[in-house]
Amino acid sequence: MNKGELMKAAAKKADFSVKDITIAYDALLDSITEALKNGEKVQLVGLGTIEVKEVAAKTGINPKTKEAVEIPACKKPVMKFGKAYKDLFN
Repeated sequence: MNKGELMKAAAKKADFSVKDITIAYDALLDSITEALKNGEKVQLVGLGTIEVKEVAAKTGINPKTKEAVEIPACKKPVMKFGKAYKDLFN
């Protein structure tokens, strides 16, 4: 399912126009992104938690040349799904 299909499905379920759902979706993503950039954790009840984790620097191996390569430390967004949501699929 791509964004367009998701917007149509959500609009139908909520009885809103696709345009209104798309505006709400974009606002939601912007708000989540802004919170994560500010170091906040975002908890979506019924779905899970999104947060930014720091990944330590490490040494990797270039598979082509087999040489050691230093991979710098970085931050990455991580989503952990809640137990109730995961249970829906088992």
